[in-house]
Amino acid sequence: MNKSLDKKLERIRSGDYTPTDFVIADAKDADMGFGATGPGPVAGSSDKLKSKIDYLAAMQTMVKSQLVDIMLMSASSAEALTQDGVFEQSAVTPAIRLNDTSDIWVARNSAYRESPSRPFRTALLTASSHIADLGLYSITYSNDLQHDMASLNAYRAFREELLESSMRHFLEVFNPAFDIGINSTDIGFYINDMIVKTLAGVTQKEAPHFLKIQFNGYKAMQELSSYDPKNLVVGILGGAKGTTRDTFELVHQAEQAGARVALFGRKINLSESPVLLVSTMRKVIAQELNPADAVNAYHDGLKEAGITADRPLKQDAQITDESLQA
Repeated sequence: MNKSLDKKLERIRSGDYTPTDFVIADAKDADMGFGATGPGPVAGSSDKLKSKIDYLAAMQTMVKSQLVDIMLMSASSAEALTQDGVFEQSAVTPAIRLNDTSDIWVARNSAYRESPSRPFRTALLTASSHIADLGLYSITYSNDLQHDMASLNAYRAFREELLESSMRHFLEVFNPAFDIGINSTDIGFYINDMIVKTLAGVTQKEAPHFLKIQFNGYKAMQELSSYDPKNLVVGILGGAKGTTRDTFELVHQAEQAGARVALFGRKINLSESPVLLVSTMRKVIAQELNPADAVNAYHDGLKEAGITADRPLKQDAQITDESLQA
């Protein structure tokens, strides 16, 4: 079946973008970083965790909704759903996280994120390419010569392998999790420069199909998205759950600044109703609802479905992410 992602990327690159072409990915690859806590807590419980079976079921539900264009998973999850034929008659593209650098290791009681990112790959490209033809590669710049050089050399080696496979990829660039000597108002421009520097020597055959980066404010997002819009399609990552207003405000501000993709993990997975959340996100992107009204509509939908909201409406309507307040 034709996948919505390919059609949308073609229109985006041709300059014919409309809000209906905005790409949304459900990032359910948290088991690669968080381990057993990746699927999230059982609704209404503070200490009981969902199982892998629950996680796979949530992926199937979102795929069936046809509201997203990409389902990002660990290789083991992608293999299980592919074997069950989940994507055969679906417009949703399955994607696999192809590396798990040390800065996404957030095991309970660990301290890995206090150190510069080290390149590492669990997934085997040769095995993963038989499950899906799209993969995520992640890199984090630390403003440290030795660590960043090691990360860039690992990315080059990955691209060499990629040329020998049927796999294509998109590139995720995280903000560092610790202080690297650059203040919060300037970090977005450092990230922009490092992305352009990284990809300037990359040919189209090996280039990422799009980016997944943190929203570092409207100005930084607009700068990068307007740099080379034909070849450099910019997407945003979701980060922490935040409030529902944070979710809608993020996708609204980023799209207005030129982002054309949103890849949300915890914001979707930890919501009271993931399908309702993504459906409302689509209305925000289409400018049918502004972010504030979208929160009201989401809470009305929860009430209608008999679902208890995690926060009171007044609290859930607040913007708590500093990058969005600016």
